[in-house]
Amino acid sequence: MRLTHEHEELRRSTKRWIEAEVNPHAAEWEAAGIFPARQVFKSFADLGLMGVSKSEAYGGLGLGFSYAAVVAETLGQIKPGGVALALGVQTDMCTPALEKHGSDALRDAFLRPAIAGEMVGCIGVSEPGAGSDVAAIRTTARKEGGDYIINGAKMWITNGTQADFCCLLANTGDGPVHKNKSLIVVPMDTKGVGVTRKIDKIGMRCSDTAQLFFDEVRVPQSNRIGEENMGFLYQMEQFQYERLWGALNTVGALQRAIDCTLAYTRERKAFGKSILDNQWVAFKLAELQSELEALNALNWRGVEMIEAGEDATRIATMAKLLAGQLSRRISDTCLQFWGGMGYSEESEISQIFRDTRLTSIGGGADEVMLQILTKFMGSFPQG
Repeated sequence: MRLTHEHEELRRSTKRWIEAEVNPHAAEWEAAGIFPARQVFKSFADLGLMGVSKSEAYGGLGLGFSYAAVVAETLGQIKPGGVALALGVQTDMCTPALEKHGSDALRDAFLRPAIAGEMVGCIGVSEPGAGSDVAAIRTTARKEGGDYIINGAKMWITNGTQADFCCLLANTGDGPVHKNKSLIVVPMDTKGVGVTRKIDKIGMRCSDTAQLFFDEVRVPQSNRIGEENMGFLYQMEQFQYERLWGALNTVGALQRAIDCTLAYTRERKAFGKSILDNQWVAFKLAELQSELEALNALNWRGVEMIEAGEDATRIATMAKLLAGQLSRRISDTCLQFWGGMGYSEESEISQIFRDTRLTSIGGGADEVMLQILTKFMGSFPQG
């Protein structure tokens, strides 16, 4: 689609914010293994960037999804990828269902402060025994009076140690696994909610990823998003945004990988000439740039579909799959061209290599994306 002057102004505003508020702190936050989410989220929200496509009724800018897509792509310029991921969780992973299906009271209590950067949110879907297999979750929410009593555990929860609320998927019925789940907003300071540990990861190091436990956690049934037992469907809708956000953001990060590799190989000398003057290196980078442009075109096809009100699940799934595969190919190839410097902790390419590896795993592994696509194609293996 054709981007307007307003799209490009939004991109420039986002870049200025990144250069002023985030990248100068990259080394410090990576070393600490965490960043000040409330401070960063508030400064991001003060520019209107936390609710670009969200309703003006709840503090958003009310712009089309293409504007949010520009921000997602531009956040790939953030050097500590964990900050971009944390922001994406807030904008496109734990709030789409809340905005679309939540009650007015629920949106006032959680969506409005999330858009204002006054609350940090997380999404509670994955569990120790159920990652990409969402239907297999075991967390339960039983009714007692006007409340739900929640028991279970969630794993790999981004923003988990700093979150104010969790959009939690739990089993609320005994029916088929695709029709017995509900999305419930759980304030993290509720009695019985436990953050047991912050997980140490090979990448996205400044993003706080936690394991959560829920022990007889009582929340009102009015905290349920939409209809009871419709949570699996709502989460599948939400995955459109999550996976497309991931693919858009990955384009930004991988473009940075190619750009910094071009600069480094142009300056680095070996055997009397720059590394870039070797035809293999120059040709390979041109090939990678072409593949990245193809992913970008697929991403924006998905954006156009969402703006048109169409179901973008198939395209978002393809984009997520391709983004994961390119993340490995581009970051690995670029790192190789850096030689020993690429293997050092301090180089930009090594951090991109570590951070983007998550793309093939988070939000549904590559293999799950292939499974979904075979269903669309009518070629899903039987038995």
